[in-house]
Amino acid sequence: MLDCGMLYADVLALRQATEAGDAWDGAAEALAAGQLARADAARTEGHIVTAVEAYRAAAADFLFAQMAFNFDTPRKIELYARFTSAITAAGALRAPAWERVELPFAGGLLFGWLVRPAVPAAGTVIVFGGQSGWGAAYQRQADALAARGLAALLVEGPGQGETRWTGGLLLDSDVRAAYSTFVSHVRGRPELGSGVGLWGNSLGGLYAATTAASDPRVSAVCVNGAPARPRLLEFRTFTEQAAAMLGTTDPGAIQRNLDRIALTSADRIACPLLVLHGGHDPIVALADQQPFLDAAGDDAAIRIWDDGEHTIYNHADERTAYVADWFADRFARAFTKE
Repeated sequence: MLDCGMLYADVLALRQATEAGDAWDGAAEALAAGQLARADAARTEGHIVTAVEAYRAAAADFLFAQMAFNFDTPRKIELYARFTSAITAAGALRAPAWERVELPFAGGLLFGWLVRPAVPAAGTVIVFGGQSGWGAAYQRQADALAARGLAALLVEGPGQGETRWTGGLLLDSDVRAAYSTFVSHVRGRPELGSGVGLWGNSLGGLYAATTAASDPRVSAVCVNGAPARPRLLEFRTFTEQAAAMLGTTDPGAIQRNLDRIALTSADRIACPLLVLHGGHDPIVALADQQPFLDAAGDDAAIRIWDDGEHTIYNHADERTAYVADWFADRFARAFTKE
């Protein structure tokens, strides 16, 4: 929760409310409403920094409210729309303002948010998640990149967020081509710098690695807690989220699609690669990530937190700083070579 921007006070309040018997989504929504009221008041009074912080806190509350539902119920979509609205309000007050990105792909639309630094961008990192963390959920990662002079494109790929229910794109799409569409957008904008990185979290790490293997325009890639060859895990949340991303509850169809999007033995990752692993990750074993390293070139490294949980969210600040520094270093080296 903290990793995605929820305030600690709201985390405690949500726990207290749910332990008292309140529904998760309603309790989180009520917290978001309080943050929205605080944000609106601050904006009216001209306290822009406070307004931005409160809008972002509201967005995080809405984000976790909608996670109560794995399938695309009207309630989930409503809460996610309010998450997007709060992000829109926060982004409009930033300098530079956040830019909403909508890209046509395969008869549908891909969505994202472009976050630029206050200085000319030395490069851009495309950041994304897997089955539950999407797009602007990674606002804190964007902050870290911007502080180092890098832009961030926080995206929702096939099967994720608005790309799923507004853009009409599910995980049966050409995943590599979809993420390469975001690469094309960045490459087509010289003001975003010469380097283009991919930072994939959870199953998104697989999407990042396979896109890097297929697209030589990618300058560097980070895989954070992903299986190279995913399998359908036997617990409800994972299964339902996988079903929603593909649009079917047929386990055989879901596994066949996971096989389709997996890293193959022929894939090679020529650009610099960083793999992150948590020793206490209950979802992804170290062996699940080894194929990424086997497919890489000379500039490949793995960073292991012995007590790290899935995607290292229990060391979120250190992890984010480490990855942001890594991208900044790789872009600087590439610029020096040019």
